[in-house]
Amino acid sequence: MNPIAFELFGIPVLWYGILITTGILVGLIVANFQSKFYKVNFDKVTDIVIIGLPISILGARIHYVLFNWSYYISDPIQILNIRGGGLAIHGGIIGAVLTSIFMCKFKKINFFVFLDILAPSFIIGQAIGRWGNFMNGEAHGGIVTNEFISNFPSFIQKGMFIGGSYYHPTFLYESMWNLLVFCVLIVISRKVLTLKKGGLFYIYLLLYSVGRFFIEGLRTDSLMVGSLRVAQMISLILIFICSLLLLLPSKNIDKYNS
Repeated sequence: MNPIAFELFGIPVLWYGILITTGILVGLIVANFQSKFYKVNFDKVTDIVIIGLPISILGARIHYVLFNWSYYISDPIQILNIRGGGLAIHGGIIGAVLTSIFMCKFKKINFFVFLDILAPSFIIGQAIGRWGNFMNGEAHGGIVTNEFISNFPSFIQKGMFIGGSYYHPTFLYESMWNLLVFCVLIVISRKVLTLKKGGLFYIYLLLYSVGRFFIEGLRTDSLMVGSLRVAQMISLILIFICSLLLLLPSKNIDKYNS
């Protein structure tokens, strides 16, 4: 696949950037609907997102660089080159949450309600953003047979034909899983109003981590610590923590319908 969508004044505009931007815009549209449902001023939500977004991107980049330091130490200038990929979602989530802690206090929005509002936006943005990996020819799995890849649409087959072999379209697996999680979150937010504040965000992290753990095992470009895949380790930690937070009663966080 050609990672360049078009050129603007001689500058190549990459599909990766277009799709990441599309994911952000769709996420904002979803957040607008969620804000109305939770009766929170969307302008305040937008103000926090505007501050948090660049910090999230910075966090995603720092995470990726730190766990891929052996590559960047030999060519440090490449740390600044995010146009071709190299953003780790876990670092982005950390950046978003840390920013939200301070900004929610400043804007006088309940921090946990804010996270619940944005939970569906996070996952739909991730679902769209994964297609940027497809256009870059990255975030794929191991080699598969012609018979296996023939089950996918022809454009997926073409994109996964790299260096003379077909590869697992793991970007597609994760995108479809994220889309499913998005639908689950929307249904839960409308039908299960007895969740404690923050509960929807915990469910988002839990479900995303379950899918990511298994899909990451298929990938060939995982960030590693020794023989361990970083994303799988973080996924297991998040599954444990979020399950605990959902199961434990909370005296300090009220129910939405209280």
